[in-house]
Amino acid sequence: MDQILNKVGSYWFSQKANKEISSVGDDINSLSTSIEGGAKWFVNKIKGKMQKPLPDLLREYDLPAGLFPRDATNYEFNEETGKLIVYIPSVCEVGYKDSSVLRFFTTVTGYLEKGKLADIEGIKTKVLVWSKVTCVKTEGSKVHFSTGMKKTRSRDAYEVLRDGVGIEKF
Repeated sequence: MDQILNKVGSYWFSQKANKEISSVGDDINSLSTSIEGGAKWFVNKIKGKMQKPLPDLLREYDLPAGLFPRDATNYEFNEETGKLIVYIPSVCEVGYKDSSVLRFFTTVTGYLEKGKLADIEGIKTKVLVWSKVTCVKTEGSKVHFSTGMKKTRSRDAYEVLRDGVGIEKF
C-alpha cells in the first residue's frame, strides 16, 4: 500500500510541479505581451536602453501629451526610421475637452517627426461619420487631423491624459 501511495504522491507532485512551472512561463509571457509602466522599463533595461514615457516622447516631438489614451503606455519607437507603434490594451474611444472623440484600435502605427505623426493606421475620428485619421500635425496652438479633409482643433484639448472607454469594434 505504501508503494501505491508513494507512486500516486509522486505522480501528483510531478503534475503539480509541471503546472506551477507552466504557470511561471505563462506569467513571463503575459508580462512581455502586456507590459505596463515599470515592467516596460524593466524589459527595456534588459535590452540595454531606457524608454521614456509616451507623453514625454510626444512632447519631445511637439505633439500633445494626451493624444493617446492614458493606458497606452507600451510602445516601440525606431529613432532611425521614425516608426512609432503604440499598443493599447483594448479598442476604445477617448473624449477630449473640445467635445471631439478619437477611436483607437489596439495597435496604432505611424511615422513620428517634429510636429507630425504621419501615415497613421489605427485611429478614427467622427466627422459626420467615423473617418480614418491619416495624419496629426501641430501648428502653434492648433492640432490638424487629416481624414481625407483637414479638421483643425485646439491643441490644449489634447494636452491632458484621458481614460479610454472600451468599445466592441473599431
